[in-house]
Formats: sequence, structure tokens, C-alpha cells
Amino acid sequence: MTSLTLLPSDISTSIALAICAIAFVSGTARGFSGFGSALIFMPLASSVAGPRLVAALLLIIDFVAAAPLLPNAWTHADRKATTVIVAGALVGVPIGTYFLTVLEPVTTRWIISCFVAALLALLLSGWRYHGKDHAALSVGVGGLSGFCSGLAQTGGPPIVAYWLGRPISSVISRANIVLFFGASDFFSLISYWFTGLITIESIKFSLIVGPVYGIGVWFGASLFGKASEQVFRAICYALIAAAVIVGLPALDGILRGG
Repeated sequence: MTSLTLLPSDISTSIALAICAIAFVSGTARGFSGFGSALIFMPLASSVAGPRLVAALLLIIDFVAAAPLLPNAWTHADRKATTVIVAGALVGVPIGTYFLTVLEPVTTRWIISCFVAALLALLLSGWRYHGKDHAALSVGVGGLSGFCSGLAQTGGPPIVAYWLGRPISSVISRANIVLFFGASDFFSLISYWFTGLITIESIKFSLIVGPVYGIGVWFGASLFGKASEQVFRAICYALIAAAVIVGLPALDGILRGG
């Protein structure tokens, strides 16, 4: 089996190389700073390939990459609080998936770009929720994150902004986040599978893109402590902003010389 046999029928070698390059950059951002991979990957990758394919591709890669973290997260997480917020994702993920399956690709790309721009603004603001914990609010945040994940695999910022502001230890909050996304990704896998978004082609393609993403994560992690975290975070924010701009459907003609 050669690498060419792993490519989807509508993906050329040049597009596959572009997606691999995007995966490496987004993986590097994830490895160094712990965030930003989906916010970089989705706008850029969906500008060269169909949003449905790249969302399924990212889901497969991220689920495999995050699976080894789940046992430790299960040990340290506040499982009762996580269960409440996961309940929201159980509703939000199928709704986001539904919109991904019925919307035209161009419309989906506009929504992804707008979503990522809004989430970038949230990250840049440094805002964290410091109010009281309410079950309805937790379910709502989980639902919003689940919707973003189902539509574009970009559910991270709402959860991070909510849980990192809670008066709990960083070990518990990070474990909660990891456990939540383990559940959210599981819901997405089921939802994507039953709607036909996960295909044999997307699974085979992940065998090419996944290792490149993993190398990026390793490379980014190796840079931690060797470069200024503030500078690198600024670079990540700039990359996310650039991904939003490049991913805008309105720029297609300009970028392709039309």
C-alpha cells in the first residue's frame, strides 16, 4: 500500500501536502501552548478541501491523540461536575453535526470563519467565568461547546473560559477539560458515523495526516521552555487570525488569482 492509495478520491497530492503542512503548524501550536490546533486547522484546511472531510479528519486525529490522557483525567476530574456539562454536549454535538451535513460547504466555511474569529476574540480577552456554578449554565456551556465541536471541531474556548475560571485546582480543571472532550469526541464519533461523515476514505487519510500532526505536537512540546511563552502565544493568535482571513470564502478569487 502506498501513500497515494490512502488519499480520498477528490484530494490531489498537492492538496494533501497542503493539509499535512497545516496539520504540522496546528500541531506545533497545540504542543507548545496547549491550544489553537482546531482554530488554525479548520479555517485553513476547509479552504482547500471540503469542511465535512476536514472536520471528520480532525476528529479522528484528535480522538486518537487524546485517548491516552483519559485514564489520568478520570482519576483527577470532578466527575459529577463533568457529567453535568457533558449532558449539554450530548445535545449540542448532534445539532452541530446536523448543520454540518445539510449546509452548503461555502456556507459552512463562512460559519467556521465567524466562529473561529469569535473564539479568538474570547481567547484574546483573557475572560474567565468567575461566577457561581449553576447546573443550567454548565449544561448551556456544554451545549455550546458541543455544537461548535459537532459543526467544526472548535469547542475548546468556551469550556476553557468556563472551567479555568472556577475556584478549583488547576489539576482538577485540566482533568475536567480532558474528560469532557473525551466524552464530546465520543459523541461526535457516533454522530459523524451515523450521518456518514466518517468514511473509510477519511480514516485512511488520517493515517497520513495524523503522524504529521503528531510530529508537530512533539516539535511544539520540545520548544516549551526554550522560547518565550508570551511570544509563542502571540504567534499562535496571529496564526489563528491569519487562518480566519485565508479561510474566508470571499477571498477565493483573489487567492487563486481569479
